[in-house]
This record gives sequence, structure tokens and C-alpha cells, in this order.
Amino acid sequence: MNWDTIQGNWKQFKGNVKVQWGKLTDDKLDQIAGKRDQLVGSIQEAYGVSKDDAEKQIREFEERHKDHQF
Repeated sequence: MNWDTIQGNWKQFKGNVKVQWGKLTDDKLDQIAGKRDQLVGSIQEAYGVSKDDAEKQIREFEERHKDHQF
């Protein structure tokens, strides 16, 4: 999954992120704006998980959405 593409199409993609990580507010998702490192930090903060766990969750999310077309 190419995060440059996600960043460029964040408005279309953030619904999938919201479904996965429902504790992330719309304002937080707007701040993240498709930046993977900011998503990692936001998941850590919202869910109280380690950076490694947040990274793992994102990798699993990427795998599930690898065929997502924009």
C-alpha cells in the first residue's frame, strides 16, 4: 500500500480508517491527513497501545485494503 497515494486520496480513504479505529475523531483524522506516522501516534494515544502494536494494526489494515481502488 502506497501511503503517498493514501495521502493524496485521504478524504476517500479515511472512512475505512474510521471503521477500523472508531475512537479517532473526524478532527483527528483531518489532522492525520494520510500521514502514516501521525496515524501510528494517534492509535497509540487513543487506544493506549505500544508503537509496535499500532504498527502491527496498520500493517494488518494495509493487508486487508491492499486492493482498494481510488
